[in-house]
Amino acid sequence: MQRVRVTAAGRVQGVFFRASVAEEARRRGVSGWVRNTGDGRVEAEFQGPDPDVDALVELCRRGPGQSQVSTVDVEPAGIVPDAHGFDVR
Repeated sequence: MQRVRVTAAGRVQGVFFRASVAEEARRRGVSGWVRNTGDGRVEAEFQGPDPDVDALVELCRRGPGQSQVSTVDVEPAGIVPDAHGFDVR
């Protein structure tokens, strides 16, 4: 079990990045959230089993659809007890 915060930069807004990440997180049963930032990046937190969280980080690295990801930063985050559900903010 792990929780990470991911920040993706590049062409990541207006290309269904958040929707794609949320769909995959929900499919995998990973909890957390995803949102656009004011500076054009996308930020997310994922919590769940290591393989599922790692797969979501990889999705952010390659980017869904028409996105063009230039950089992805991944930082460990504290586990949130009883976390469930995935939100698009």
